[in-house]
Amino acid sequence: MPSLHKHRSRIVTQGLTHTPNRAFLRGTGLDDAALEKSMVGIVSTQGDNTPCSMGLAPLADRARLGVAAGGGVPVSFSTISISDGTSMNHGGMRMSLVSRETIADSVELVVRGHGYDGLVAFAGCDKTLPAMMMALLRVNVPGVFLYGGATLPGRGLGGQATILDTIEAVGRVQNGEMPLTDLQAMERTCLPSVGSCPGQFTANTMAMVGEALGLSPLGSAMMPAVYTERLAIAYRAGEQVMRCLNDGGPLPRDLVTRASLDNACAAVAATGGSTNAALHVPAIAHEAGIRYTLDDVAAVFRRTPLIGDLQPGGRYLARDLHEAGGVPAVLKALLVGGYVDGSVLTLDGRTLAEALADVPEPDGKVLRPCSQAMHPTGGVTVLKGNLCPDGALLKIAGLKSLKFSGPARVFENEESCMHVVSQRTYQPGEALVIRNEGPKGGPGMREMLSVTAALYGQGMGEKVALLTDGRFSGATRGLCIGYIGPEAAAGGPIALLRDGDMIHIDAEAGTLSVDLSEAELQARRASHVPAAQPRLAGALEKYAALVRPAHEGAVTHSGNLQWPYETPEGS
Repeated sequence: MPSLHKHRSRIVTQGLTHTPNRAFLRGTGLDDAALEKSMVGIVSTQGDNTPCSMGLAPLADRARLGVAAGGGVPVSFSTISISDGTSMNHGGMRMSLVSRETIADSVELVVRGHGYDGLVAFAGCDKTLPAMMMALLRVNVPGVFLYGGATLPGRGLGGQATILDTIEAVGRVQNGEMPLTDLQAMERTCLPSVGSCPGQFTANTMAMVGEALGLSPLGSAMMPAVYTERLAIAYRAGEQVMRCLNDGGPLPRDLVTRASLDNACAAVAATGGSTNAALHVPAIAHEAGIRYTLDDVAAVFRRTPLIGDLQPGGRYLARDLHEAGGVPAVLKALLVGGYVDGSVLTLDGRTLAEALADVPEPDGKVLRPCSQAMHPTGGVTVLKGNLCPDGALLKIAGLKSLKFSGPARVFENEESCMHVVSQRTYQPGEALVIRNEGPKGGPGMREMLSVTAALYGQGMGEKVALLTDGRFSGATRGLCIGYIGPEAAAGGPIALLRDGDMIHIDAEAGTLSVDLSEAELQARRASHVPAAQPRLAGALEKYAALVRPAHEGAVTHSGNLQWPYETPEGS
């Protein structure tokens, strides 16, 4: 009897009682021979709503050909994406993180509803990457995740420019340091091709995580979106899923283990990756049935050196890292330095050490050996203290100072802070606090890139601190602390802050605190009146009712178990 994961589709294609099922499949053009084969879903977030996803259709089509060449029946379908680029700085950003769960749910529904035997998943924009990896682990069929790649860098003010330069230039215009015409010119030239943001922001960070976890082919993540070699990689991904089906290759939950999760966090830390990885990696682990929290992420971040000189904290982009060896070069440097586990499995069944055997040494420019690290700990650090008992995140890559003290200036939402920043009515030395933006309180945990970029563009990126229970973009830089937990809506200490309270940040010691005694905090808690919340409905109402804390990944279900409706007989 063949193993279950090779023939889930028999629940649809075999037996007298499934004659109507077969009739529907014949209506899609399948014949007797096709109904005997494995059925592989090919899902993408292809759409015209963001350049991140606009190039996925040709890749999905090549994967379809690869599945067919491997003897399977490819079945294409699609799901949503939310562009952080167009949803930022307004209420639409509340939908971004929510979409991660919606995408994972939608893929699960199709794969389980139709009994597919395997899955090739394509994504391009920030939340779509972890969502697809979560879906692969949830359904646990032979599968591959492929990233669509980053855009090429554009032009601005006579040199290279990216979308981050344009966002930060808004602050320079507000500050009177740049004419509006220059910003308008940059707006038209900074994003010259399809693909995701080109720095080590959330999309590229999570693509790196996909390789480190073994869910993506090594060497695929940092390649620009427009490189035609991506078509060949997609074709091979389709073939790879069929090999896994035919040969019993590793399933997603064979690949995602505590050791590979540690490896993924090490890669993030070593390259100054997005703070959002500390939200998404625990969520991916959750789908594998592994409890992996912000504390686990923090332990890896503390012991991993910063060796990648990548934007936003550094100088180089994804294309530069691709030319320097890509993610394999990062993992090889970390393996040589003793910071990753080489015994974990890769997608093709080899160990990571075996797969990296012929990868060259770091180029010394984009990527350094661990013995020449730019900083002894990772580019992202986790803070703890009486203001964030469950932790908070700060990207230290590129920071000139790792300590700060200043009085709090409290805002109840992002808009009120953005108004003050736009008008430049804040003061150097202040700690700007934005609360009620956490997973439940937002709801949806908005990112604050527009605020942080405006501060940086105004030359205030390290002259003030910004603290929030919301998120930051992977493109954020400056003294910006997010993901503060517990969030205000859960009664965390951030809800009790008042203007003038003294905030202390020490990234070297890993602490974030407020000059308030426990007795004073308790007294304020006793008289605290939670911020009024608007009535919710639709997706946000469901999300707010289900979402768990940020340090657990802001997940919305209790964890993955074997689906109870699958049986070896397919009945």
